[in-house]
Amino acid sequence: MELGMVGLGRMGGNMVRRLRRGGHACVAYDRDPSKVAALEMPGAPSLADLVAALRKPRAVWVMLPAGAITEECVGELGRLLEKGDAIVDGGNSFWKDDVRRAAALAEKGIDYLDVGTSGGVFGLDRGYCLMIGGSPEAARRLEPIFETLAPGRGDVAPSPGREPGTAEKGFLHCGLAGSGHFVKMIHNGIEYGMMQAYAEGFDILKASAKVAASMADVAELWRRGSVVGSWLLDLTAAALARDPELARFEGNVADSGEGRWTLEAAIEEGVAAPAIASALFARFRSQKDHTYGEKLLSAMRFQFGGHVEPPARA
Repeated sequence: MELGMVGLGRMGGNMVRRLRRGGHACVAYDRDPSKVAALEMPGAPSLADLVAALRKPRAVWVMLPAGAITEECVGELGRLLEKGDAIVDGGNSFWKDDVRRAAALAEKGIDYLDVGTSGGVFGLDRGYCLMIGGSPEAARRLEPIFETLAPGRGDVAPSPGREPGTAEKGFLHCGLAGSGHFVKMIHNGIEYGMMQAYAEGFDILKASAKVAASMADVAELWRRGSVVGSWLLDLTAAALARDPELARFEGNVADSGEGRWTLEAAIEEGVAAPAIASALFARFRSQKDHTYGEKLLSAMRFQFGGHVEPPARA
């Protein structure tokens, strides 16, 4: 299948590489030509050229930071594309923006899919977990793309008793416009809480005179047979093995928006979410002074997503 990719940052470039490995044809565009050159493939010098290079019905995947830059890109693509074409937003856009964009593009007959994408800098080899919102017909048309980007079944057995579907392959159509990014928003809210729990636990261990073992050894121990084992703990252990004192991190932990949006949804639905709220507020506090736990949070974010710390506030 053929796909246009806009945005070749930490994830977009690797997604193109994975798609090409899977036999798909890609046309790439980034404002920075060096990112296209790094893929060792022809690139489009503009969005208009990217659209012109694709065969109809066209599909363009936007992998840009949420906010104005994505809004501008989707708007321009909406003017360039035609009936039967599709736009995919694979970033972390706010789900209500997806509902608005999908309605506007539907007037021109252009499909809009919001795809929450998880996998970070490891997605090239591990694959990406994809949470898809939008037209079921458009989602089915792009299924070969989703199937290649997703991890596949691998060695993770499906849960006993469930009906077969795409979820065990690592991608799922979650509902109409906005639902993909809504599910990803909640996913990231849960991530906030999990990371905070690890950070607080290791902070207590680090402060206690009762524990002679290193934090790196404790993390390595818990990877084996422990009920708190996870990929996130694997990444934590890797970070601690490289830098036990986390000297390279200040502990200034950014909140990228999804935690706030998750709490807004909790309030709208009348659902208590104290763990996620506490994790978000801890990130606010980290921007003023820093504990060992906050350094560990920052190390985890760098480990799975390549996220660097924001500049210190005056």
